[in-house]
Amino acid sequence: MDSKKHSSVAIIILNWNGYTHTRSCLLSLEKISYRDYGVFVVDNGSQDGSGHLLQEEFPDIHFIFNHENLGFTGGNLAGIEQAVKEGYGYFLVLNNDTTVEVDFLDKLMDCLTKDNKTGLVQPLILFQDSPDIIWSAGGTYSKFLGISKTCGARASLKDYPLDRTNLDWATGCCVLFSKKVLDATGGFANSFFAYFEDVDWSLRIRKAGYNILLEPQSIIYHEGSASSKQESKEGTLSPTVFYLHSRNQLFQLRRHHKGLKAILAWPYHLLKYLAWMSYFCLRGRFTKMKAVAKGIRDGMSLDHRSREPLCP
Repeated sequence: MDSKKHSSVAIIILNWNGYTHTRSCLLSLEKISYRDYGVFVVDNGSQDGSGHLLQEEFPDIHFIFNHENLGFTGGNLAGIEQAVKEGYGYFLVLNNDTTVEVDFLDKLMDCLTKDNKTGLVQPLILFQDSPDIIWSAGGTYSKFLGISKTCGARASLKDYPLDRTNLDWATGCCVLFSKKVLDATGGFANSFFAYFEDVDWSLRIRKAGYNILLEPQSIIYHEGSASSKQESKEGTLSPTVFYLHSRNQLFQLRRHHKGLKAILAWPYHLLKYLAWMSYFCLRGRFTKMKAVAKGIRDGMSLDHRSREPLCP
């Protein structure tokens, strides 16, 4: 194991057929003021050769090549595992469709290391093409209905009060944590593959007694769901997104909602997904309707504690 200083940060970035986005992200990171870091790019089974192109262009970066797409969870866990082996003490999961301010990591590290009860820290995330509009200022969670909401979503930056810094959950788009918290809570649940894995881990971190914070002085810019957008007769978001959303929401209820919480949350979400299916049927989007139905079935039956990513 390489010996790293306690303040060394491993930045984990997934690439999946995303040369342009990943390249822009890496160029942005080259300008940051925090110098004690290493970048790990996990190529998640790309079929366009983008991983090898990036490796040629950025020879000083660590590259990990997965033979297949292991999802957001499996890809990031592969990067984190390698960074742990190399002795890093802190880890930053960062989406590839982001760019960052020069001092974003300094601000995040200052916030995280200020209090040993801080488990996760996320920056203020703005839209890349509309930097005056908020993409995420953290998340809230209804413990009775199991509803996770993004704070400040699409709000005007100048009008939104950034005084709520203690969060219920932090977005996996950009989140900083220590090895101590990783060891105590286990990281992302691999079974989720993608979507809700950040909410699930946040809930476990809070149950372990840690706080989750927003650092509003740390700023990054996000395009938003670049890997899941595709224009088709069924709309912009792919049926896979709706499958994972419905399946993983039910995984989350199974993991965190017992007793009275379950009595309230399960009917709410099942009725919501039935409404989605009805809407898709009326609009002739039958692939999406079937995807939600399959998500409900799998969310209730598959092993949500699987150590392997449950691919859609």
